[in-house]
Amino acid sequence: MSKPVNAQSFRSPGRSSPEDAFHAEVLVLSAILALAVVIAAALALLIFVRPSAAAQSAASAAKSQSSDAASIARGKKLFVSYGCYECHGRAAQGGVGPRLGPDPLPLSFIEKYVRHPTASMPPYTEKTVSDRDLADIYAYLKSLPEPPKAKDIPLLNQ
Repeated sequence: MSKPVNAQSFRSPGRSSPEDAFHAEVLVLSAILALAVVIAAALALLIFVRPSAAAQSAASAAKSQSSDAASIARGKKLFVSYGCYECHGRAAQGGVGPRLGPDPLPLSFIEKYVRHPTASMPPYTEKTVSDRDLADIYAYLKSLPEPPKAKDIPLLNQ
């Protein structure tokens, strides 16, 4: 038994027929349509599900801001009571010790360094300064405003 002969059996390899091109276009259009459906579903989730998440987020943000303010105030007091200001300056601008703020190094680095310093700073163990105290001091350092730019200081621009 022999196979029936048709036009496709005589086609050279590497050449495509108009039917193949049509099938390729259909596949591309199907992929585009599927992508559009996924994007539409994602947008629908953002629009219809997000408001409740936003409401929860706003409530937790308000609670967080009040606790952040307390943490910052506590951190400022601790910065003074532990004597940090003596080397790092009242505004953590640096002095004998390096500048700590604004925009301090990550808390994990500060915790490691405070516990095991490599320079002239004395070590502060967890018995001396708790992790919570360090976190509050860090909150204070993060709250410090950027100093004014030199061009914004009139005395420097005369």
